Amino acid sequence: MSRVRLQKRILMGTVQQKCMESTDAAGHAEEHSRLLNALHAVAKPLSVNFGQRRLLQEVLAGIEQQLNLERCTVMLLSVDGEELVFEAAGNADSEVSQTVSYRKGEGVTGRVLATGHAAIVPRIAEEPEFRSRIHRRESGTNEATGFVCVPISVGAQVVGTLGADVPSQSASRMERVRRVLSIVSCMIAHDVQLRRQARLRYEMLEKENLRLREAIEGSERPGNLMGNSRAMHEVYRRIHQVAESDTTVLIRGESGTGKELVASAIHYGSARAKGPFVKVNCAALSENLLESELFGHEKGAFTGAVQPRIGRMEEAQGGTLFLDEIGDFSPALQVKLLRALQEKEFQRVGSNETISADIRILAATNRDLETAMAEQQFRNDLYYRINVFPIHVPPLRERRDDIMILADHFVERFARRMGKPVHRISTSAINMMYAYHWPGNVRELENCIEHAVLLSNDRVIHAYDLPPTLQTPEARGSAASPTLKARVNLLERDMIVDSLKRHDGSVKKAGAELGITERMIRYKIKKLNIDYRGLFRKTSKTSSS
Repeated sequence: MSRVRLQKRILMGTVQQKCMESTDAAGHAEEHSRLLNALHAVAKPLSVNFGQRRLLQEVLAGIEQQLNLERCTVMLLSVDGEELVFEAAGNADSEVSQTVSYRKGEGVTGRVLATGHAAIVPRIAEEPEFRSRIHRRESGTNEATGFVCVPISVGAQVVGTLGADVPSQSASRMERVRRVLSIVSCMIAHDVQLRRQARLRYEMLEKENLRLREAIEGSERPGNLMGNSRAMHEVYRRIHQVAESDTTVLIRGESGTGKELVASAIHYGSARAKGPFVKVNCAALSENLLESELFGHEKGAFTGAVQPRIGRMEEAQGGTLFLDEIGDFSPALQVKLLRALQEKEFQRVGSNETISADIRILAATNRDLETAMAEQQFRNDLYYRINVFPIHVPPLRERRDDIMILADHFVERFARRMGKPVHRISTSAINMMYAYHWPGNVRELENCIEHAVLLSNDRVIHAYDLPPTLQTPEARGSAASPTLKARVNLLERDMIVDSLKRHDGSVKKAGAELGITERMIRYKIKKLNIDYRGLFRKTSKTSSS
């Protein structure tokens, strides 16, 4: 070979080497440019006050586009710190299952959570631990796709993971992606942690607010009364206002609304709680017998009075006298009662001895006393004497939100009394109860539930177990409840119970299916008075909740 030809070959080799170096430099420059663009795609959303999910979606979409990645996904630590839950994915058009979770050590993602170290999977198809729960991958995709997952850490604490599919099997390419994702995870970690702490603080404040609200309501609500409707809270407020005084109270409301329970709550909430609580049904006795019942009598005062007897007013000394159905007093007896109330003293029938009365008067009626006064059937002065502090007890048709609370209470009571394991009311039966107008109010509801519990044979009260009075065409309709709030509560209750039954009582799984948090499910169980222990007694100890 001549010297000239050798020099030409050396020159050509030098040129080729320079070209290769130039190509490598151009490749490095391009990769550097992509990295900068990817970091810019991450930094830009961080500078805008987005919500967390939208912010992460913007970040993931940006790095997918700039780094040629697929299915970028962020999973964050749950409140209890035991598992990862889905938070955001980059490609909004991909089919994503947002209800999945990974426990510590479960699959590749769970392993990253447990160890705090990144994981590189060169081929998804060859990795036995890869679960592929979140994204739907086309057939054959796994053969040519790798996976990189890095922890999102704040200090030594792992608060989430960032994973991505890498359409390449080059080891150097996978390592570069890992380094870039690690940088991205560091950039979003602080924001994720701050938002997580803010969410935890918000949930703690929400729980505390709920606890305080329940404590306030519980402090005003007497133990013998039930109901969360606005009308009943007004009754509780009035009871709380008047209980500690000796003020005369007139309790008004239809028959069966629970006026006697209100009177009992006032007495046992007063300073006279240790004294007697004496009840007199004024409608059940004749005029002569009622006078003797109230004031007592001496021996021989009338035919049949073979021995002296103290009256209910004397019996109630130091306590409270409850005059039920005071509107049925005769005009003559109204005069004597008025004197006793004004002077705080009375005389037994057939006696001239005056007895002082250290008593508090509570009266109740279902009559329209104003109309009775206009018709001169009730004395004006007695009306103004007893109507010092009126309390109106609403009929059941005006507090339909309380129907299920009362019904569940009566179901529990009668099931226990009869020794029958009845734990639930069917939707059709609930519809009937909401549709019915309840002329007998709470007393009628109580009797209906007793009837239904007696007939129930399968732990459930069905529509056909209810009395014939409720079996109306209107009650069988699907839109039985007349109020939006009652319908929503009924629908929520039905959906939650059905979901819990499908998942053997698992609160977590029911919440995932319904698209709400486990905390919200537990709140709804309490608010809607779902008998969780009764329904899932056998599974509640082992269910994942």
